[in-house]
Amino acid sequence: MLQFLRRLLKGPGPDADWQPLHRSAAELRAYEQWKQQAEYRPWLGAYFKAYHYCKAGLPPCHGGPRVQRLEACGQPGALLFFDPGIGAANFQHLFDLLRDRMLPLGYHLAASDVRTRRLPQCTETIAKHFLKPSPSDCPDTGRCQQRFGTVTIDLISLNGRPGFIRVACNPIADSMFCEAYSFDQLMDALFNQVPQTSAS
Repeated sequence: MLQFLRRLLKGPGPDADWQPLHRSAAELRAYEQWKQQAEYRPWLGAYFKAYHYCKAGLPPCHGGPRVQRLEACGQPGALLFFDPGIGAANFQHLFDLLRDRMLPLGYHLAASDVRTRRLPQCTETIAKHFLKPSPSDCPDTGRCQQRFGTVTIDLISLNGRPGFIRVACNPIADSMFCEAYSFDQLMDALFNQVPQTSAS
């Protein structure tokens, strides 16, 4: 598993064959129904809790999903491991929901692609949503507001079975951009369902 994660984080090789990611009409209907019935709410909460347990160095909750934090080459991220309790279809819906939850944060979808490769020990499929911050100025400095930098959301499956969702951001290190928000803030924006109250 460690070698697979290293290969994934290294990125695709020159022979990668990415294709546009398309959902069938039935998948889109199921996704909309899943959202309307708010079936995602328990899973957002469970993964958010698991992320903070991982951050604190605690073992995952008994019976709850697992999360692993990533910090590779200045690209903070997290792996949300598939939990059998959610089911494969709902895990795919969660992957698409995270994409949709990025849009109100000042992002636009730059690409959604998929690639399947036959490896010596398995068949690997990676579905990817790549999101970029929409251009805007930072009111304090006049520089470009990058928010969290570019954000990639991947769904990695092995032999047709979901393995994990990877959420990662790539802050832009350039003086024309404001400093990026932290990855913890990104996870809070995506997963925290508790309304924030302002201090009086």
